This record gives sequence, structure tokens and C-alpha cells, in this order.
Amino acid sequence: MKKPKRATAAKAKKGRITNGSQTKIVPKRAPAPRRSSQAGAAKAATRTIGKATRKDGSKATIRSLRTKLTQALRRVAELEAAADTDFLLDIPNRRGFERELRRAIAYMKRYRASGALIVLDVDRLKPINDSFGHAAGDEVLKAIANTLTRQIRASDVVGRLGGDEFALLLWNLSETDAKAKAAIFEQAIDDLSFTFRGQHVTAGASAGVALLGAQSDAARALEEADAAMYVRKAHRRHEPRIRLVSS
Repeated sequence: MKKPKRATAAKAKKGRITNGSQTKIVPKRAPAPRRSSQAGAAKAATRTIGKATRKDGSKATIRSLRTKLTQALRRVAELEAAADTDFLLDIPNRRGFERELRRAIAYMKRYRASGALIVLDVDRLKPINDSFGHAAGDEVLKAIANTLTRQIRASDVVGRLGGDEFALLLWNLSETDAKAKAAIFEQAIDDLSFTFRGQHVTAGASAGVALLGAQSDAARALEEADAAMYVRKAHRRHEPRIRLVSS
């Protein structure tokens, strides 16, 4: 009698589990149904749309963040400008003017340029405030600021150091020219006239000059110009404190 081939025996045993003397037949697992090509295409399209949506959302987020950053930087610049500007006269305050003065001196040191600093103090402003109120004094200060602004070039700077004291940064002036310019400022302010409560009022100004160059220091220049201004003010004390003429 012939023996069965090994392959045939292996095939016969396939799908059977032997437990002692018993043999169980295990049914074959049915193959998973294959997805249709339409369902696969739909899922692929959904993934593509999801990726595109996320990508578009990321771009929108980035644009939004950039817009907010730009707005924040603009606001910071506005706040810095406000901190450097006199709210009444809309010109640099002491902080803003000193910053411009330091920048100018740094430029002069680098390029061997020159200029002049003029400190100007308004005469007779206190009597105007005392007689007619601070609103009248504010009107005088505004007129003086406008007058000084009209008298300087675009490259020059006029600022308010505080109270009734102004400062001007002028480029490329000799000592003679700077003193002549200070005299022009004084005369222009002396010529201003105001009417408060039916009375004609004039103020005045005293100016001191300090030259600027490569060796200058901002703080020292302000001290020199301030000292010169007080010397000039002493020379003008013979002028009337305030002139009131009934209209």
C-alpha cells in the first residue's frame, strides 16, 4: 500500500485543530470586502480639503497676527511721540528736545558739523497769568511757539523745556550768526501783542546762546545757554514788566 505524499497530508491537516483524539474543523475567515474606488476617492478628497482648510486657516492666523503686531508697534510709536511732545504747543517737550540735541551732537562728532543752541525765556509771562488767568498765558505761549517755528528751517528744532522756557537747535551757524538769530527771535516775540479783557498786552523774551560742535555735551550746552539767557535777561530788566493800555 502506497503512503500519501507529505504535501497531501499537510493539505488534509489544513483547517483542522487536533485535541487529543478529536479533530475540529475551523472555518476559513471570509476576506474583507474591498472598498469601492468611489469611496476611496471621496476619502482622499476629504483629506485634501482638510489639509487645504488647515493651511488656509494658518495663513489667516499669520495675517491676523501680523496685523495686530503692526497695530501694536504703531501704538507704541504714538505713545513714545506723545511722551516727547508738549500737549499744549505740539512741539517737543524737554524729554523730546534733549533727545534731538543728543542726536545732533552725535552727528556733529561723527561728521564734524556745527550748530548752535539757543535757550529763550519769556519775559513778563507771570504778570499776564496773574492779571488775566492761565488761559491768557497759554495763548501767549502758543503765539510764541508759532512765531519761533516760522523763524527756523525744517532741519532746526524748537522745543519747550518747561514753563515759559523754550530751546532751539540750529544747524550750521557761526557764533556771530547764532547771536544775530537770537536777537531776531527776541524782536519777533517783542512785537507780539495780545488783547485780554479789553486791554492791550505785550510780553517779551530773553535769549542765551551756546555753540555746538564735535566736542559738545548736551547737558553742558544747556547749562551754558541757560546761563547766557539769564545774563541777557538781567540786561533787559530796564524794560517795562508789562504794558497795559486800555482799548
